[in-house]
Amino acid sequence: MSAAEEKEQAVGEEEHAEASHEPEKPGTWEFVIPIVSFFPALVVCLIIGWIVFPAVLYSEKEQPIDFSHSVHVEAVDDGCESCHYFREDGSYSGIPKLENCMECHEEPMGEHPEEARLIKEYIEPGKEIPWLVYSLQPDCVFFSHAAHVKMAEIECIICHGPVGDSDHTMPYQYNLITGYSRYIWGWNIAGMSENGWERLDNIVQSGGMMIKGPARMKMDDCGECHREMGTSNTCFICHK
Repeated sequence: MSAAEEKEQAVGEEEHAEASHEPEKPGTWEFVIPIVSFFPALVVCLIIGWIVFPAVLYSEKEQPIDFSHSVHVEAVDDGCESCHYFREDGSYSGIPKLENCMECHEEPMGEHPEEARLIKEYIEPGKEIPWLVYSLQPDCVFFSHAAHVKMAEIECIICHGPVGDSDHTMPYQYNLITGYSRYIWGWNIAGMSENGWERLDNIVQSGGMMIKGPARMKMDDCGECHREMGTSNTCFICHK
């Protein structure tokens, strides 16, 4: 065998050796299996994020008194403002103090067990009722009821929902990390809602529209209304 033939044979053997070490092309299923296995993991993550995490993130407390708004609305003449009124200087009273309750309940007006509890645990010892405020905002936020109710003439039901129709107080849920009420962010963990409010019990028909409550009071809800009303959204209007 000549030198040229030996060289040609050596080159052929090298090419054959390299070809034998080339990786085999993967089959179709080797591409599909990782993709298919991703979906169960995605489902598990969604369940944890949207169901398990919210259940762990929030805790629940009962209000000190099971208060019936509907009973009280029927008994007063001025609706919400009978108990939630504006003072002479224009400031808002907010949640009634014990002295307001004592105007009617210093003596029993009936035989309801919650009224008896009110008198025994709070009125007789002169102890303020530690109401849990669903719409309590951070200290850095200033909200003027007068600007919205008196100047903009917005009805209470627009932000707070049909609370006046309720026969019981809802449980108070709060965020274990921030300590703030769940009703500020909204019942949906994503903060999304068809309206700017949420409700745990039945939806109520009022004024020709379906509404919910109590309010969801996120900044973007306020901003959306301000834009619709053509009102300034300057940060320092609401933030101290």
